[in-house]
Amino acid sequence: MNTPETRRLVAKLWNYCDVLRDDGVSTIDYVEQLTYLLFLKMGHERATRKAFPDLALKPVADAWQSLLDADGQALEDTYNHILRDFGQRKDTLGVIFRKAQNRIQDPAKLKRLIVDLIDKEQWSSQGVDVKGDAYEELLAKGAEDVKSGAGQYFTPRALISAIVDCIQPGPEDTICDPACGTGGFLLAAHDYIQRHHNRNLTPEQRDRLAGGGISGVELVDGTARLAAMNMLLHGIGKPTGRSLIEVRDALAEPSHIYPSIVLANPPFGRKSSITVVAEDGQASREDIEYARQDFWVTTKNKQLNFVQHIASMLGIPGRAAVVVPDNVLFEGGAGETIRRRLLKQFDVHTLLRLPTGIFYAGGVKANVLFFDKKPARPESPWTSKLWVYDFRTGQHFTLKQNRLTREHLDDFVKCYRPGEPRENRIETERFKAFTYEELLARDKVNLDITWLRDQSLEDADSLLPPDVIAREIVEDLQAALAEFTAIAEALEQAKDRPSEG
Repeated sequence: MNTPETRRLVAKLWNYCDVLRDDGVSTIDYVEQLTYLLFLKMGHERATRKAFPDLALKPVADAWQSLLDADGQALEDTYNHILRDFGQRKDTLGVIFRKAQNRIQDPAKLKRLIVDLIDKEQWSSQGVDVKGDAYEELLAKGAEDVKSGAGQYFTPRALISAIVDCIQPGPEDTICDPACGTGGFLLAAHDYIQRHHNRNLTPEQRDRLAGGGISGVELVDGTARLAAMNMLLHGIGKPTGRSLIEVRDALAEPSHIYPSIVLANPPFGRKSSITVVAEDGQASREDIEYARQDFWVTTKNKQLNFVQHIASMLGIPGRAAVVVPDNVLFEGGAGETIRRRLLKQFDVHTLLRLPTGIFYAGGVKANVLFFDKKPARPESPWTSKLWVYDFRTGQHFTLKQNRLTREHLDDFVKCYRPGEPRENRIETERFKAFTYEELLARDKVNLDITWLRDQSLEDADSLLPPDVIAREIVEDLQAALAEFTAIAEALEQAKDRPSEG
């Protein structure tokens, strides 16, 4: 909801980023500092309001007042003290300030940010849509800062919206993202429920949605704080309550919750930093050991481990939509084993092949895999047909001139037929069904399926602009380099493994 008030707030806060950039403060560092200061300001507003003040936030209110009262070196010292103290708490406030550091070294500029840009606004009086959407816009701008690497945690919001429209979360669902980044999937699911069920929500359902029905896990402290703040600004969670964003490695142990919906875009890094011992008994050696008997196979490939983790954590009945890179669809060895298990034990019903140029991480060729978890049925596979929508062939997007929008995914959502029996689906030029038997007959159960031809690559009259062609060449080279790296790691792993006999 990009309202004039939202745009005004974003412009006001963003203009100051240019001033701080000259001092070496990156875009994402600036958003982090805004996160700390916005939280303190809103806490002050809630604790000092005349009607029903939130007394639990009095320490936050006192902290903000101390920043307003200080100048120069005293301001810098006070700010550092606040960051350190709040970072030791065990609630949502603690997650937001965990390992927090002051990146603004000029006390005069810090004072201006506090007094002129933040204190003059009444943030708590802004509607949830205004301040939440303003923060989302700041995160999107932060993701565009290639140097900070923040984009790897930011899934295109148009894609998230289409996925959530297909999954159709409801008020009774428990929703989790085990690699939540800045919380995009969680917020989109919450927004969907609010838009479609708000009038009929019971008080119990509202409390559950705001207090634990929607949760996430994030490994990186800085990203987790952005997600926690993002959730709070959208009315999910409480500042002094249990954090709905856990800061930990989701792969380190089996999930302690079994949600009915998992939405995720796990990190594209291939190598896991932890040893996994799966049901095949093999161990891939790394610095830290743990056993995951709920995994089908041992692998160092983090992407494949996330697929196993999501399959394991999903409740029954459960629905999952997971962004996966191409190698998850065709990689042999552990990849083939996982695909066979997934097709047999789950209803793997839809695959959306994504175009390049929509992710901030370069060289990414990705897909969205939709699958459902059903009760155990050993005698026959749950997957009957996999419907593949090719949104890659002939599609060319960039992050600047030709950005992906929600409208670009309208045809996919229409073909998906959310809420309808899948028997109602109809094949189109881009949407084809493949039976379980056809999938198993493919070499290594390869799900990297294509059938369309890209006219722009064959017809000289429809050649793409040179900058788009150059970008696609770079992305192809980056993707190829990632695959060669994976092969080198696999050969190295095989060399280090003790020989049998």
